[in-house]
Amino acid sequence: MTDAEIIDHWKGQDAPLLPVLHAFYDRDGYLSDDAIRAVSAGLRIPLAELFGTVTFYHHFSREQGGKSAPRVCTGNVCCLNGGKEILEALKPEGARPMPCSGRCDDMVPVIRGDEVFVGPHAGSLQRRATPLPAPNPGGSEECVFRHIREEGRHTLGGYRDSGGYTGLEEALASTPEALVELISDSELAGRGGAGFPTGVKWKAVADAPRQPKSIVCNADEGEPGCFKDRAIMDHDPHALLEGMILAAYATGAPRGFIYLRYEYPETEGLLQQAIDEASASNLLGENILGKSGFNFTIRVIRGAGAYICGEEGSLLNSMEGKHPFPRNRPPFPVTHGFEDLPTVVNNVETLASASQIARKGAAWYRDLGLGDHAGTKVISLSGDIRRPGNYEVPFGFPLRTLLHEWAGGPREGRAIQAVTMAGLSGGFLAGEDLEVTLDEPCIRGKGSFLGAGGIIVFDDSRDMVQAAHDAMSFFAHESCGKCFPCRIGTQRLTERLNGGGGEFSLEGWKDEVEDIGSVMKATSACGLGMAAPLVTESLLRYFPEAVERRISSSGEASPGQATSSGVME
Repeated sequence: MTDAEIIDHWKGQDAPLLPVLHAFYDRDGYLSDDAIRAVSAGLRIPLAELFGTVTFYHHFSREQGGKSAPRVCTGNVCCLNGGKEILEALKPEGARPMPCSGRCDDMVPVIRGDEVFVGPHAGSLQRRATPLPAPNPGGSEECVFRHIREEGRHTLGGYRDSGGYTGLEEALASTPEALVELISDSELAGRGGAGFPTGVKWKAVADAPRQPKSIVCNADEGEPGCFKDRAIMDHDPHALLEGMILAAYATGAPRGFIYLRYEYPETEGLLQQAIDEASASNLLGENILGKSGFNFTIRVIRGAGAYICGEEGSLLNSMEGKHPFPRNRPPFPVTHGFEDLPTVVNNVETLASASQIARKGAAWYRDLGLGDHAGTKVISLSGDIRRPGNYEVPFGFPLRTLLHEWAGGPREGRAIQAVTMAGLSGGFLAGEDLEVTLDEPCIRGKGSFLGAGGIIVFDDSRDMVQAAHDAMSFFAHESCGKCFPCRIGTQRLTERLNGGGGEFSLEGWKDEVEDIGSVMKATSACGLGMAAPLVTESLLRYFPEAVERRISSSGEASPGQATSSGVME
């Protein structure tokens, strides 16, 4: 296609910028100056603004052949399992590092063009499907993974065979208000990290007066150590679509978008296949399943690589073609979301859960949890553990049981030293605090949070100061730069963990690190800057002797070494 044909195809559609940039990128294998000028003129975006947006993303290469050059995951798990060595081996081919790309259960991923290869060594890379979740080790009743292992589940026929879309049919036989009440009664809350009640969010958008409303699925699963959404989308895409259609009926939204992270290129094809199947069967489109006036469509919008786009304001700005900075709140997306109109932003796991709740009922879902907790949570478990993978657990489930009984414990001859919570954002848990149960009240009582459910295990062979440094360097690399507490604070904390920034006594080091962290938590514009200090706080809480040894032998981790994100400090 010519420049003009690409622009004309997308110009009149919602959220055109990213699809236009991807079309040029696919055609040319990189984004040239001429391409950027053509997009600037065609979409009427100032050239300087567009250049800043394009160069913000990790994966839009400006060099010829950039798209086909290998991108090697050197994230916080892969860097401990061969990622750096694979990167070095592939550098003659133009290989570049990339942050965690959501394959922590099947390492190490390398992206070539739109294909993902995995393997422990550069010479053993191969394409293979996303791993299916193992059968539930405890025999617990599941929600999200209830049918995911059944053959053909990713197809419409396979989904229908196990009751797929019957929840939607039942909802359409009743009122949108009844559906909102059902989701509210189930006590389903957001599974992407924030934990906001889903029914409250849907009701707020339903009550908002302006149109067109939108349902946006946040599939930008960028938190290191999180890979649950990838498994759902690859093996059970219709569960996600049904959840989005239910949300559309509940709120009156006529349009839906799946914002998919760049690092899942093959998932895009699987989602599009499911959308095409649903459209052909009148599950999407006009007058869905004969319900007069109920019209809803879904499009996949592929991101371009930016951790901050997992934050809902940044995601919406990215969709709109703006620089993906977080938005000031209030107003909130439920009244001023995509194109400043009422918008539901839900995570993949949240929407897949809604599909089962519509079919099985609110009481059924509540009763899946333990004690006073409602429902289940998918945990992405990786690192120094025998059986990494995705595990669906009831809320209130003991972490120790998950680690030692379900996942097999640490490797032979080793002991678990610490785990992260919420991917990296919750910092570390160690010692007696490993006796927590997997629910927000218990984990927040230990100074952390469960978040999206990524847990990375570190055994007793790992240097926890280095692990903290690698985590903080990731946050420094991914800080969007909008607010200086996060932009400068993550960099300064990385330097302190590096042994840089001047000579300190232990008390002086602690005072400065704690001071930086308190300012970040109080004044940062979004959750990245608020959560990053949990890494240093938990390091000092559990491993003060290791910090003291690092300070007294400054220079062990000298400035200029490569970090896990591939950035030179």
